[in-house]
Amino acid sequence: MKENYILNLVNLRCPDPIMKLREKLRKIKKHEVILVITDDPSTKREIPQLCIFMGHTLIHSDINKIPYQYLLKKGNTFKN
Repeated sequence: MKENYILNLVNLRCPDPIMKLREKLRKIKKHEVILVITDDPSTKREIPQLCIFMGHTLIHSDINKIPYQYLLKKGNTFKN
């Protein structure tokens, strides 16, 4: 699946990556796809939890090497 946006969060540390990701998700349209690139180990836990909580889809994650990559699709986000 091809991303609509790339969000480079390398060198940001918790809580900044999640705050920047939430800010970007608020601005994009439903069903658009965003590739998130980060080197913060806390995102391995936080990004999947954010997707569950906010109703987004985590299409793919590559957390075996740095930088970590996450492919997300904006979902039904009535909690935004």
